[in-house]
Amino acid sequence: MARGTNETVTEPTAQTPMMAQYHALKAEARDCLLFYRMGDFFELFFDDAKIAAACLDIALTSRGDGVPMCGVPAHSAEGYLARLIKAGHRVAIADQTETPAEAKKRGGSKALVGRAIIRVVTAGTLTEEALLDARAANWLVALAEAGGRTGLAAADISTGRFELAAIAEGSLDAELARLAAAETIVPEGMAGAPADAIPQEPRLFDSAAGEARLKALFGVATLDGYGGFGRAELAAAAGLIAYLDRAGQGKLPFLQPPARRQPADHMLIDAATRESLELTQAQGGGRKGSLLDAVDRTVTGAGARMLAADIGAPLAERATIEARLDLVERFVEDGGLRESIRANLKAAPDIGRALGRLVAGRGSPRDLGLLRDGLDEAHGLHERLLGLAARPALMDALLPRLRGHGALIDLLARALVPQPPIDTAQGGYIAEGYDPALDELRAAGGEGRRAIAVLEARYREQTGIAGLKIRHNGVLGYHVEVQARHADPLMRPESGFTHRQTLAGVVRFNAPDLHEQAMRVGQAGAHALAAEAAHLEELIAAALAAKAEIAATADALARLDVAAGLATRAIEGGWCRPAFADEPCFAVEGGRHPVVEAAVAATGERFVANDCRLEPDRRLWLVTGPNMGGKSTFLRQNALIAVLAQAGGYVPATSARLGLVDRLFSRVGASDNLARGRSTFMVEMVETAAILAQATERSLVILDEVGRGTSTYDGLAIAWAVVEAVHDMNRCRCLFATHYHELTRLAERLDALSLHHVRAREWKGDLVLLHELADGPADRSYGIAVAKLAGLPPAVLARAKSVLAKLESGRAATGGIAAGLDDLPLFAAAAQAPEPAADPLREALDAIQPDALSPREALDLLYRLKGIATG
Repeated sequence: MARGTNETVTEPTAQTPMMAQYHALKAEARDCLLFYRMGDFFELFFDDAKIAAACLDIALTSRGDGVPMCGVPAHSAEGYLARLIKAGHRVAIADQTETPAEAKKRGGSKALVGRAIIRVVTAGTLTEEALLDARAANWLVALAEAGGRTGLAAADISTGRFELAAIAEGSLDAELARLAAAETIVPEGMAGAPADAIPQEPRLFDSAAGEARLKALFGVATLDGYGGFGRAELAAAAGLIAYLDRAGQGKLPFLQPPARRQPADHMLIDAATRESLELTQAQGGGRKGSLLDAVDRTVTGAGARMLAADIGAPLAERATIEARLDLVERFVEDGGLRESIRANLKAAPDIGRALGRLVAGRGSPRDLGLLRDGLDEAHGLHERLLGLAARPALMDALLPRLRGHGALIDLLARALVPQPPIDTAQGGYIAEGYDPALDELRAAGGEGRRAIAVLEARYREQTGIAGLKIRHNGVLGYHVEVQARHADPLMRPESGFTHRQTLAGVVRFNAPDLHEQAMRVGQAGAHALAAEAAHLEELIAAALAAKAEIAATADALARLDVAAGLATRAIEGGWCRPAFADEPCFAVEGGRHPVVEAAVAATGERFVANDCRLEPDRRLWLVTGPNMGGKSTFLRQNALIAVLAQAGGYVPATSARLGLVDRLFSRVGASDNLARGRSTFMVEMVETAAILAQATERSLVILDEVGRGTSTYDGLAIAWAVVEAVHDMNRCRCLFATHYHELTRLAERLDALSLHHVRAREWKGDLVLLHELADGPADRSYGIAVAKLAGLPPAVLARAKSVLAKLESGRAATGGIAAGLDDLPLFAAAAQAPEPAADPLREALDAIQPDALSPREALDLLYRLKGIATG
């Protein structure tokens, strides 16, 4: 007998009907772990059992001929699923499609209960509240190639967000880094696919099929209204929808109409830059220590997800940025409005994800209650904001999305109890008074239970057994229970009681009048449950009929939350509204690093603010100075200011006037990537190469210590060439921090190069780091002084000083490692130097494979080489 089930199960060998059914389902599940429902448990067999037992730290057992197996309780399966998904597994759920009684009626006493895969659970197809991070999006991404282009389709089915994009050359890395997908699928054999992508059958990525599915899904004759998608985008959409179709076993989740994403609409930020700047995740993992964590003051999960999306993809269109800033400014100026709105939003449930569960068929009465309460809060917010004077344009655009749900709110308010349950098995979620017939069934059940209570009192009096009780369970139903020492009188034929079950300490009986009352209660309860289930279907259908409008309301609430949260953060930190200019400038006064400033404030100290002014004639700043002096912090803070500004938020500065940034690059720090065979220096060079290949005149680049991972001469040569290339070729705004003081000579040759340093002083033999930026180069490196701060032994420091003195005297005599650099031609001239002419004779000789030549071929080859030599 399986755990907690009435289904008769023989040993799970390959010959039994049950295992034949299991193997058929496992073949359908393919590479997924199979959760095979047996009564109250989900069982796993064979290799699936070994994998799950190790991952979940549960017992691995075996039955019959030694087939490995393990199981988890069905009622707590979500927690186990979460652990398996987090570990990178996918799980197919094979549930019972009929009860044991139905199977017996269909095929006799030995009939096998029918089972089918009802769902495939993967990291990118989650909707359950318990399996998702409320404050993070959960993207599923599909990539495809068609017509020489790469298409991307991305969906967060927990909220219905759906994007399509044609990826420009060199931009795929930035787009994938922005989404940080939980799961990525690609056609099998796709060149350049991400290493962790899941290959799928190429036939699923068919652009014609994708177009047809999208038209059918959204009930349109043409997709032109959504943006006119190309073949690559449609192919990616086809693969994504096919994957979702399989995961839902024919039932698609909620998808909003596809938004066509144009890469030019947003600042492009590649994966290396996101990691070094710690935009949404700290390098140690998690949100703590990231820019998002330092900025986030949202009060809803939906607002937190939208803020993360805004920071991950800052806008590149000035009017849209200004519209967001106007809304933030309105909340900055009116503290009372800001706090009241935040209080309202905090009370609003996450209606976007509740809607996603309902559309996916995994919703509950509680989700309908969340919609009712959330839409009611939205209506109240609409009335509150409608009465405001001088509303910003974005607020006016959001207002219509907050209303229009009055009929649905009224229906759900009348139909549901104030706190509907998640589980529907026990009923009780339809409010009294909504359906008179249901009320009558409940009353009948209540009268029956009262009659049973009367019976209990009568049985006690009749038998003289004061401890007699009428109990109920799922197997016996209502029954009489007495302690074993009182059971003998009830065992007599004339007692009127029928023996049902003997347990340790108690004996259970039935009686004709109890059976009659139980039948009445059971029938009334069953009919009441059926009536409630019918009402639930009707209510869900009513909600789904307005799913597009509800999704729009969810987005509007999130946008208000983001704006009010950014305003709160601006007030806390004394941040300013950034201004934007048409020219590529970057003028920041009193700029600070939001994460570092918060950490410094926690220690009771003050963060030292610094100015930064990048202009056409001073667009490349060379920053020198000691380690720990604040060079890296200065570089990063200005990159973060650009991100915050174009995301539509205030910035940590006294004032900021910025030209829009099309691409942001950061090469600040590096680590080994041993998994890909790359050393620290190799990683540094790969990232620097990407910057030089992609940065435009409207880009912002921060470079820290380029060339430090190799020998001094090589490093200086590379850094020298990179500075010249950024200045002459890319012509972008750039902050370049270095310890190579020799680079300061470039200021005499490069007209847009400006020299700066972080200030430090030695006082009574100790180094004092001032963290202030000043004009001009640093007077020296202070490396030994920093080493002293780090705690190097005095003997080592003394020896280092003597070696340094010797090196410096040699440099003074010979000109040092920078000797002769003044005679170098400018980068542009060197880059245009002609390449050596090709040598046809050498090329022909290099192509010869002597061991493969016959005597005749060798003779012919000699004549040909002689002809090349003589011209």
